Amino acid sequence: MNMKISVITVAYNSADTIEDTIISVLNQSYENLEYIVIDGCSSDGTLNLIKKYEQKFVGRMKWVSGHDNGIYDAMNKGLQMASGDVVGTLNSDDYFTDRDVIKTVAETMADNSIDGVYGDVHFIRSGQPNRCVRYYSSALFRPQWLRFGFMPAHPSFYVRKSVYERAGYYKTDYKIGSDFEMMVRLFICNGLKAKYIKKDFVTMRTGGVSTKDFKSKLTLISDDVKACKENGVYTNSLLISIKFLYKWLGLLRKK
Repeated sequence: MNMKISVITVAYNSADTIEDTIISVLNQSYENLEYIVIDGCSSDGTLNLIKKYEQKFVGRMKWVSGHDNGIYDAMNKGLQMASGDVVGTLNSDDYFTDRDVIKTVAETMADNSIDGVYGDVHFIRSGQPNRCVRYYSSALFRPQWLRFGFMPAHPSFYVRKSVYERAGYYKTDYKIGSDFEMMVRLFICNGLKAKYIKKDFVTMRTGGVSTKDFKSKLTLISDDVKACKENGVYTNSLLISIKFLYKWLGLLRKK
């Protein structure tokens, strides 16, 4: 299989978690994989870990460290560096759930009628890797659900690079909701043809920036409403808030 897959990790002072991230990429069974790490001038041991594993990728790893204008600016740097046919992201505090994630992506994307793929993720608490506290399934996602704030699990989202070149990269004027805006833009404005894969792609640690506190939730709601408005999708703060109830019910089911 000749298709190249690029995986982008954005990091900043991630020494406590990024080793798990890097190892999970290194252990992927699919060989035609390019790994890109965009570091935001970390001051802890992040760079030492990146350098430690660079040689193990045997030329398949690229990384840079420098100042950026936030996570979405860093993601855009990664997209610009990517030479793969298909591109996805893996956060620096997350890791692939098994060795065949990228292989599954490549096999599915061999169908040229498909622009992208997405699957499921699950959440754990730090120090408890074997206890799932919430499972996020993207199975029920439909584009019309975007007006309620629902989208496929972003860490499981892989798209042809040509799609980004046509539709544009992440907008940097969003505080924490540019990934949602990208979904709205791709599915609604660009008619993205994506396929759901029933597979747990990524193990995520709880405490992400978008849900760490009430203020972050308010910011996310504001960003999501803005994203829909900019792309011609009607919604409001109340409709967007429904997703938090759904997530809360999912959390209860796992407790």
